[in-house]
Amino acid sequence: MTKKPMAPALCVVGSINLDIIATTERLPGPGETVGGGVLSHQPGGKGGNQAAAAARLGAQVRMIGAIGSDEGGDRVLAAMAAAGVQTESVQRVSAATGTALIVVDEDGQNQIAVCPGANDALDLTEAEFGSDEAVLCQLEISLEVVLEAARRAPGFFAINASPSQPIPAELRDRCDLVIVNETEAEQMPELASAKVLVITYGSKGASLLRQGREVASVPSPKVEVVNTIGAGDAFCAAMVLALNSGESDEDALRIACAVGADAVTDAASQPRLGPLSGYRQD
Repeated sequence: MTKKPMAPALCVVGSINLDIIATTERLPGPGETVGGGVLSHQPGGKGGNQAAAAARLGAQVRMIGAIGSDEGGDRVLAAMAAAGVQTESVQRVSAATGTALIVVDEDGQNQIAVCPGANDALDLTEAEFGSDEAVLCQLEISLEVVLEAARRAPGFFAINASPSQPIPAELRDRCDLVIVNETEAEQMPELASAKVLVITYGSKGASLLRQGREVASVPSPKVEVVNTIGAGDAFCAAMVLALNSGESDEDALRIACAVGADAVTDAASQPRLGPLSGYRQD
């Protein structure tokens, strides 16, 4: 099989958080306290996670986001740089770095509460996008900022429409790719007519629809789940890179599902990943 070209450059515009994670035997119910947890601090945020994943998959990645001038900001910035992400376009603002409070149980399932902090101050006034640069956004930042990025990006534009919220037709129609999970797809029916819509089903795999018609569906590899926090973000990064580097719809789905499955075997919010080419099934 002829080797596909290296994935193109990617700019991630989105959230950057510090994850404060309590790992417990089980998730607490309403009003319940569960003891015996183990505490950790990890870099996170959908934008930061997707940028780190794309860089580890071998893409040339830069991040546009906002963090605070605090210790948390120092930590997440250093982590992105260590993953290979170009961080020169990350803005430092007076607000505190965004924070996610996460509880993870022994099966890898989680509960998450997000405090956006500096993410709400992200400003694209001086941002520029190259014609050969794919752009990936999420909805953990202002919808107005996402719309501005969509209007200004001249090339391939994708959104991970998460967390769910109403999407204006202008944004949906501008997207070359929209990625959601099955719950988000149900909550945002307006996405059914997107040019390309990818719906993930967790351990069951994912499907790809073009103009509302399913054209590919693949199962997810069976693996031992350690942590699901960064799996969706790793999937998104891989899906954008695979589709934008010329993979077929089905092959791109298989690659992204393999990357997502690999991600859940790692306890980190920004899991260690191999090169994108290593997930191809030739």
